[in-house]
Amino acid sequence: MNDQTKIIKLTTVKDKESGAINTPIQLSSTFQQDDFDHFGEFDYSRSGNPTRKVGENAVAQLENGQYGFLYSTGMAAISSVLETFSQGDHLIVSKFVYGGTFRVFTEVLNRFGIEHTFVDLRDLDQVTAAIQPNTKAIYIETPSNPVLAVTDIRAIVEIAKAHDLLTIADNTFMSPYLQKPLDLGVDIVVHSATKFLSGHSDILAGAAITNDPALADKIYFIQNAVGATLGVSDTWLLLRGIKTLGVRMAQSSSSALTIASWLEQQPAVTRVCYPGLKSSPDYEIQLSQAKNGGAVLSFDVGSENNARILAEAVQIPEFSVSLGGVESILSYPPKMSHAELSPAEQADCGITPGLLRFSVGIEDPADLIADLEQALAQIK
Repeated sequence: MNDQTKIIKLTTVKDKESGAINTPIQLSSTFQQDDFDHFGEFDYSRSGNPTRKVGENAVAQLENGQYGFLYSTGMAAISSVLETFSQGDHLIVSKFVYGGTFRVFTEVLNRFGIEHTFVDLRDLDQVTAAIQPNTKAIYIETPSNPVLAVTDIRAIVEIAKAHDLLTIADNTFMSPYLQKPLDLGVDIVVHSATKFLSGHSDILAGAAITNDPALADKIYFIQNAVGATLGVSDTWLLLRGIKTLGVRMAQSSSSALTIASWLEQQPAVTRVCYPGLKSSPDYEIQLSQAKNGGAVLSFDVGSENNARILAEAVQIPEFSVSLGGVESILSYPPKMSHAELSPAEQADCGITPGLLRFSVGIEDPADLIADLEQALAQIK
């Protein structure tokens, strides 16, 4: 079945009683039990809810997974998966990881004795050298936020399996429409479903997916114990957003390539980060594991002052945090997504003072280019 057809069928689950083609919102915290000794599938909505079940099944199958879990935010999903590890465990983590994930590793998990080593996962020798006797997993984010560094998923999985390690992949930037890490051997996929899965900048949501029943049991235990689950109204909105995932990603990623190619030719732009460009060192790896380069790019205009001028001059993109909406969003990572990192840590990850991240929406790419052109012209 074509991915877009699959998307529609998974998000249009008819109500058995009424025949309604949209999943009903079950606004109930608790459920009647008809048998004193044997409870039904649902008893308390933190543990399970009919609306959330449809959403969890949808995100799981979109990733070609069997077990899906929905959370109140992307960081709730990531944190809950990481909470399946224990004191004394060690994880190898991409040094290009999202700022919120960086904060969880450096300021939360470390307090509970869960250790980490940040590594450039593109250097496979460095990855192997970082493995310790207590290493349990490798955490991938590809393409990374915000410099779009690409990890060779198959190569990391091969190393992990050789050393009996788990692999966890943040697939937020690609979405399951463009990249399916489970198919490449990854054990657990996480998403900030706030972004491309939802696609409309109107909810916060997170997801975790796996094919391993033992891992699913561990993830569910934490989900139920900690309780950072996705509410049913937001689940319904997530399902509605996912319906257009395929058409949105096709439009936005096509526009992103057009815009990135144009930006490469602009004198005021010193660097363009986009793995869909043939000039990108990550181009071949990216296209070996994803349909295209995705809908997010970054570009450098040389200085913080130039970045400020451009951000204040553009008229179509919203200058904001987040990404993945139908509207284009321009962000400044040093003060937004990666403000948790020190200037030295930002520099080590390629986050320079003039770097802007551009999440391309579904506007006409010609209009976006014209807007960027007039804004770049104001940089002297």
